[in-house]
Parts: sequence; C-alpha cells; structure tokens
Amino acid sequence: MNTEKSASTRSVILLAPAGDFESLHAALRSGADAVYFGVGTLNMRSRAAANFRREDLPRITELCHGAGARAFLALNTIVYDSEIPAVRGICADAKNAGVDAVIAADPAVLAAVGEAGLPAHLSVQANVANLAAVRFYARYADVVVPARELTLAQIGRLCAGIREQNIRGPSGELVGIELFVHGALCAAVSGKCYMSLAVFNTSANRGNCYQPCRRSYTVRDTVTGQELVIDNRYVMSPRDLCTVGILPRILDAGVSVLKIEGRGRSSDYVAAVTRVYREAVNAWRSGLRPDRGQLAQWEKRLGEVFNRGFWHGGYYLGEKTGEWAESAENRSTLVKTFAGKVTHWYPKLKVAAVRLTARGVRAGERFLVTGPTTGVVEGVIDPLRAEDAAADSAAKGSEITFPVPELVREGDKFYILSERNAEE
Repeated sequence: MNTEKSASTRSVILLAPAGDFESLHAALRSGADAVYFGVGTLNMRSRAAANFRREDLPRITELCHGAGARAFLALNTIVYDSEIPAVRGICADAKNAGVDAVIAADPAVLAAVGEAGLPAHLSVQANVANLAAVRFYARYADVVVPARELTLAQIGRLCAGIREQNIRGPSGELVGIELFVHGALCAAVSGKCYMSLAVFNTSANRGNCYQPCRRSYTVRDTVTGQELVIDNRYVMSPRDLCTVGILPRILDAGVSVLKIEGRGRSSDYVAAVTRVYREAVNAWRSGLRPDRGQLAQWEKRLGEVFNRGFWHGGYYLGEKTGEWAESAENRSTLVKTFAGKVTHWYPKLKVAAVRLTARGVRAGERFLVTGPTTGVVEGVIDPLRAEDAAADSAAKGSEITFPVPELVREGDKFYILSERNAEE
C-alpha cells in the first residue's frame, strides 16, 4: 500500500446485513460497527428464507452491544392503514430492546419511530437526490441514504452542503450520509419497483419481490413467431456493486455510513464481505491507499462468495446502466459442499471433531464451519486424523479431528470449499 494522509479522521460506520443469528454472529466477528436486520413482514427482505421475529429483538441488541456494535432495525416497507398499530408495537418493542435506530421511508413509519423516541435513518426508498430534500427529512432522520442514481460528485456536494448549512437531525448531530458500497443492484429507481407486482401480484415495496428482473427473456416476432434471446444477457439484472477500489474516494467525499447489501445472503458471504471492507476502512483511517496488489487480493476474496459478477463503481462514477449480469445465478469462484457436522470441540487442544455424513475429505482442503451461535469459521484441514489415526484422507462416515483455533459447537455445519470449475 501507498501512504497518504486521509482527508478526515471522522467516525465511519461499517454497516453489515443479517438475516438470521448465524449471519449476525458472522457480521459481529468480522468487524461490523453496526448490523441492520428486519423482523416479521414489514421489511424489504421479508420474503427471505430466514428472518428474525419481534421476540428476537432483545437478543439481537444484546449481542450487538456486547460486541461493541450498534443494532439498526429495518422497518422500510410501505405500510397500510391496518398495519399502523403493528408498526407502533414494533417501535415500542425496539425501544424497550435498546435498538439504536430504525431504517424507514414511509412517513407514517417515520412518525411512529419519532413518537417512540427512537432515532430514524432514512431508507434509499425515499429517493433523496438534493440538499433541499435532506433539509426536509432532517426533521425526522439523523442519517439519509441518497438515491442510488447519484454520482459520487453529487454525493460529495450533499455532504459538503450539510456541513456548510449546518443541517442537523433530531439528535442535534449533523445529518450523516449513508451509501451502499457492495452487493446486489436493481434496475428500478432506488429500489422502488413494480415489476413483481405486475407479473406476480407481489409487491417489491412490501418486501415480497419475486425478482422477475433476474430472469432471461426472449423477443418474439408476432408475425413470424421467430424468437431471439436478448443478447444472451440478463438485461434487467445488473452485476453486483463492488466499490472497494474507490472506497477512499467515497470516504473522502464525506460519507459516514458504508452499507453492505445482503440480508438474504448466507453467513459466509456476510463474513467475507465485512472482513474485506473492514480492512479497507482501517487502511483509509491509517492514511493508506491500496496498491493494485492489495486491491486484487480484496477483489479475489469478494469473488469467492455469492455474486453475479461485479460492477466497479457503478452509478457513483457516472457510468451508464449496462453492466448486465451474464447469469442470474451465483458466480462465486469458490463452491461450498456440505460434508458433515461438528460433534465436539476440545478447548485445551483447540481441535474439532466432525462426523462426515455427506462426503469424504482430504488433508489440506479448505473448510468452513457455520452455526447459529458460532457464525462463520474458516481454515485448512492440517493435520488430519481419521478414527484417531493420522491420515491423508477420510471417507464418508468417518469421524475426523483437526485443529480449529476458534470455538465451534456441536451441531455446527461443516463444509469443504473448492474452486468452481470454469464451465459451471
């Protein structure tokens, strides 16, 4: 890395996603300053495979605060009149649990958050694109996520304008600007999409997107019936945003909250992405600028977990939409294959025992352990013992032991990580 003085030493929050306790632990263990999550159905990832419940709020905040991190509740869908009592109830529960802020866009939700005495962060769905809008929403929110379509120059002017005009939120602090820095993008305006509603009668703005934009389409000639695949691309599905290469420019512009997308993603995704951006933020704080070698190493690690290919900089650099995904599926360079479950961890020896129920393993292979309390632990099987004897490999059905320096727990899932074949 090259050394260069940072433009600022202000506080920066690295905000990681969590859709379940496994991801929550992964985020906290990987260096997140704050974690955002939803409960129940009134959040933009309510259709995700995993979701928290209202009764989980005390445990979530306890874990976050115990790790020195903040807990942000996403209550960011549009809501109907019949749901206002539920919104107020969730806000009351959040207040009692010690939630640090609520992410919202619907004015009714913002009002309920204020009534509950909770700080509000304005969601990207509000589509804030100018300083006058920031000033308007400063009556309700301490942090604003600007419209995704803004360039970095425009975002820098918002940050400068907030300082110059002394625009402060309800807390009395200068309004902070939060920016998405990594993860899935959507072709809609700041995520406000009606395609799923039109096709499936399930609204994306209610957290129920069926993602028809992630599919491939054909054009059919209505006269001849001839069909053409559109450019062999997924023309409404952008590649994932990846800003690690321009992160110093984002931070120098005055952005104070860096948001990683992915409440519907796995715990290993949360861990890997959070770790990389933690390292990048720490480098910026130290006045370092990453060289090409460091950037290549970070991007390699980001590519090992779920992605649809990367768009480096995206709208922030003023690039036109056109970085379409070549596939709607996972393009990660690593594949994780379930192999078995942890049966024990010996704290004095720092050795794990695993029963191989699904496949065999070899010494030297990379492994991944995940669990609802463990989060994510990675390493290499070295050395390997099978049925209490030194071994180069072990067959399905064997019990193996190998060093694992970090605590893992009985019942945790054990995976083998391998390179994805080029033809996959």
